[in-house]
Amino acid sequence: MADVWLQALLVTDSTVRLAAPLVLAAMAGLFSERSGVVDIALEGKMLGGAFAAAAAAAYTGSAWLGLLAALVVSYLLAMLHGFATITNRGDQVVSGMAINIAVAGLGPVLADAWFHQAGRVPVFGAGTRFTEIDLPFAEAARAVPLMGSFYAEVVSGHNLLVYLAALSVPLTAFVVYQTRFGLRLRAVGENPAAVDTAGIPVARMRYEALMVTGLLCGVAGAYLSIGQGAGFVRDMTAGKGYLALAALIFGKWRPVPTLLACLLFALADALQTRLQGVTLPVIGELPTQAIQALPYLLTILLLAGFVGRAVAPKAIGQPYVKER
Repeated sequence: MADVWLQALLVTDSTVRLAAPLVLAAMAGLFSERSGVVDIALEGKMLGGAFAAAAAAAYTGSAWLGLLAALVVSYLLAMLHGFATITNRGDQVVSGMAINIAVAGLGPVLADAWFHQAGRVPVFGAGTRFTEIDLPFAEAARAVPLMGSFYAEVVSGHNLLVYLAALSVPLTAFVVYQTRFGLRLRAVGENPAAVDTAGIPVARMRYEALMVTGLLCGVAGAYLSIGQGAGFVRDMTAGKGYLALAALIFGKWRPVPTLLACLLFALADALQTRLQGVTLPVIGELPTQAIQALPYLLTILLLAGFVGRAVAPKAIGQPYVKER
């Protein structure tokens, strides 16, 4: 029984760590999509933030400067997306895919030019990564059955960015549903003409939403390269931006259901690492490729038939043209 509980704790701990970038990216996407801007560029902003964080941390030896660089780069990419889709009324999906493709190619090229590591940015040394934080009384609580071991193994022992990811959910819920900015944000995504009639600039509201999106994606990217990992590698986001967008749709553009979807996808990811090499009766050993595809297969199944009708903001994907 103790071994089963320990394995459950380890899987839960891994799920929390893997869910952190998904949660941050999903909350980022919630702001932009609630304002009416389709943000398929979550993947590119995360990847750009991951590269910037690793490069800055490697040069300066500071994880905090790496995080700052990630915020700046992801913010600029969000503003680029806004310039293309809000100011120039371009196609939002095309703009997002262009950012994803450009960052996916530019990151490894710059990494190879600056660090000469075949497109990688290694991060070594004290202070270059966000390390684990032991919460008060964690070691003492480890001996306490159930809740004590849960606190020591699952709640304690994460780096700062994981706790920021957890904090982002209630903060997002508060901002979206309890503040004037959140009311206007939701109104812009539903009926921008009415918002404009009330004297609130639609373009400004959408840019402000993208600003928040860029900052949250920057934290997610920094987590991948200098929190969870130890440097930047090609395509290290591995579709996490798309998974976050799927979680947002699965959660019907609401913070708490979106969080649960992120945890579900992260659980599938945590399980796939433990299922490799498992042999089943009749079937035999499960192919590694099939196990690695588990989170993505789960995404397809959920979105294809088990989500129910997900009603997006009415004005999403529609450039606003002010009536004269």
